[in-house]
Amino acid sequence: MTTQVDTAGTAQGDVDTAGTTQGDVDTAGTTQGDAGLPDAGPGEHGPGRTGARTGPWKRGRALAAVALLLGLFMLLHASIPNRVGNLGSLVETFLPWFGLGIPVLLAGAVLRRSVLAVVALLLPALVWLNLFGGLLTDKSHPGGDLTVVSHNVGADNPDAVGTARALAASGADVLALEELDPGALGTYEKELAAAYPHHTVLGTVGVWSRLPLSDTRTVDVKMDAGPLGDAKPADVKLEYNRGLRTTVATDHGPLAVYVAHLGSVRVNPRAGLSSGRRDAGAQALGRAVAAERNERVVLLGDLNGTVDDRAYKGVTSRMRSAQEAAGDGFGFSWPATFPVVRIDQILVRGVEPESSWVLPATGSDHLPVAARISW
Repeated sequence: MTTQVDTAGTAQGDVDTAGTTQGDVDTAGTTQGDAGLPDAGPGEHGPGRTGARTGPWKRGRALAAVALLLGLFMLLHASIPNRVGNLGSLVETFLPWFGLGIPVLLAGAVLRRSVLAVVALLLPALVWLNLFGGLLTDKSHPGGDLTVVSHNVGADNPDAVGTARALAASGADVLALEELDPGALGTYEKELAAAYPHHTVLGTVGVWSRLPLSDTRTVDVKMDAGPLGDAKPADVKLEYNRGLRTTVATDHGPLAVYVAHLGSVRVNPRAGLSSGRRDAGAQALGRAVAAERNERVVLLGDLNGTVDDRAYKGVTSRMRSAQEAAGDGFGFSWPATFPVVRIDQILVRGVEPESSWVLPATGSDHLPVAARISW
């Protein structure tokens, strides 16, 4: 059998004029039927694609949403209602700690390689810095005319002697004590007598001073409520009185000093923040400060709340926090073993806070707080 050959000498039906196998190889040397398609693996291209990666602006949408919600939560905290469980006050008490959500979300954004989540985190970061960034710097100044100290010494304090001696060594000119137990009062009076020749005690609060005191009277912080409370005799109420006002005679003129220990609060899952008695005391204290005629006023005490809490608006609208104006850091004072909140306050009006700080722990569950003020 002979093979037919065309004029170009190639096998008809098998090889084209370029010498390539027809039906299998095109003129460019590529397999026909696959020409022009990239060498891609299955599932990488086309409508059947399933394993495509999302970009950094699309990943982490849930993280970004949480970051935005956190920022709005802190920004609009004053709009959170108090109608149910005093939720607004509860949030404001621990408001600085919501900032811990920022590094947690940032770590998640980095793990997800999400630019979107990182950008969204700018909102809570800026809000937190606007609210609390000023507390991170040292705003204290040297000098000052008078040092004041406030301390809830604790009714169950096992070391009243050591506490009194530590306070006497603090250098305070005016010392306010709260939660004075009647059984320990004699100890404090004895240990503080040498450093403070002047003192006054009304119920469970007292003032010790290097300077003369006068015009001392109780301040009703509403520890009794309703007709039954109003009907109690004055001497009975005095036993557990938790507020006083006195005048300190300074070289620059009289200084009105208020000492208060407001009602305690409770937090539980069902009722939320129970603070009715404390809130009533804060309102009464605000009215007392508003009615004070002396232009120079210092308020010392365990207020059982932070100055961010709306319950203290009547006080904070008229007085400044020494810690916020001249402190270094948050100045947390409770609990003493691991402070997470500042509920022991020094507030001023008509005087200038130069510095504010927290003293070392005593036998109490609160830390003492101090400030230096000038005229």
